[in-house]
Amino acid sequence: MTASKTKKTGILNRLEGDKVVWIIVLMLILLSIVCIFSSTSRLLGPGETRLDMVLDQLKTVGMGLVVIFLCYICRSTEVYRFIARWSFLLTLVLLLFLHFGPTTGPIRSISLNASRRAISVFGLQFFVFEAVKVLMILYLSWATDMLKRNEQTVFERFVRKHNYKLLMSETARKMYYLFIPFLITCVLILPGSNTAAVFIGFIMILTILLGGGGVKDVTLLFLLGVVLLAGCFSIYSLSDGKVFQRLGTAISGSRTTGLDEMEKTFQMAKTAKEKQKALDKLRQPYSARIAIKEGGVLGKGPGQSTQRYMVPDVSEDYIFSFIIEEYGLWGAFIVIFLYVSLLARGSIIARNCGKDEFAKTTVAGMVLLISMQAFLHMFVNVGIGPTTGQTLPLISHGNSAFLCFCMAFGIILSMSRIAQHRIEKEEQEASSLVHNAEETEN
Repeated sequence: MTASKTKKTGILNRLEGDKVVWIIVLMLILLSIVCIFSSTSRLLGPGETRLDMVLDQLKTVGMGLVVIFLCYICRSTEVYRFIARWSFLLTLVLLLFLHFGPTTGPIRSISLNASRRAISVFGLQFFVFEAVKVLMILYLSWATDMLKRNEQTVFERFVRKHNYKLLMSETARKMYYLFIPFLITCVLILPGSNTAAVFIGFIMILTILLGGGGVKDVTLLFLLGVVLLAGCFSIYSLSDGKVFQRLGTAISGSRTTGLDEMEKTFQMAKTAKEKQKALDKLRQPYSARIAIKEGGVLGKGPGQSTQRYMVPDVSEDYIFSFIIEEYGLWGAFIVIFLYVSLLARGSIIARNCGKDEFAKTTVAGMVLLISMQAFLHMFVNVGIGPTTGQTLPLISHGNSAFLCFCMAFGIILSMSRIAQHRIEKEEQEASSLVHNAEETEN
């Protein structure tokens, strides 16, 4: 009996695609359920218990698994190519609505921390920047592949049909499809979050580099980013801080020494409200470091965290420090091992994609997005670098981030499944050729 006809038993064996990635996904989801259950009670509403909190997380997990499955069952990269082709347009619509959309009504833009970051759809909050990360990786993967293959787009066919005079050289096409979308996306993200703009911009540059962009292209993108920041700073200065207010916060933070400046701000606060606001900012990084130190090697044990009462965002921005406090360095090593394993498997999946450059770049971009955000979150928790507000993928609480990362994992699994089918088909064709050659010889 051939391997293709062997009956597969067990749930994991029935799943196609990269089995290691499936295990990583399931392990991260299980960690999220356990950690959310014993994390801060701030997630509890009036009259709710921790069981209600777990049930809410299970609902999010269920929706995430549906998203993964819907992406996973896709049997052709052409579907993703079609979605990727329009991903920048969707990104543009979401960001424009975020900044200029109505603030009242069933579908409205919401301000959080003095900046617009989320869209409310019939009471459900959706953080736009989380979706932008995945959408722009898809778009840039398509754009770099399209430019490499010299494929004609709908826009170019429209221009030539109506005889519009528009430069269509190789450099001009890169400007239209890579540089301008990069600049527009960063400009629209910057007013809402400086760190998100820098992080997403860096991910976009890496995606272009992975897609075949040369050193000259990457250098130009970097210079465009510098010019963008300089222009935004000029606007901020000319408007006396009324425009790009988040940029002013970043500038003031860069002139300080982190926790020392927070302490100074707390000591100089005059009113009780100012003191409480300064104390809230100071409490989180300090308590996160205390949690890491108290966790030690073995940790305090599940449900035994004490710093969860001191860190309001322990279930989101500081979940890694919470894991160390309860599960010790062993728990931290398990989390790190999962993300490092994803990096290793991502390189294998990308290599198995063969000559499909779009699939290669998409897989590499998604893997880098997940792993880089994970390590950025960990660095912030241990006191390396400024606070960024980036969650730990598939572990931190947050419906928008969880579902968007489920989409990223689903795309990786789908690409690995398509690559696996291609390899199996090539092996069958090769074995058929050998079998036919043997029959001819006999």
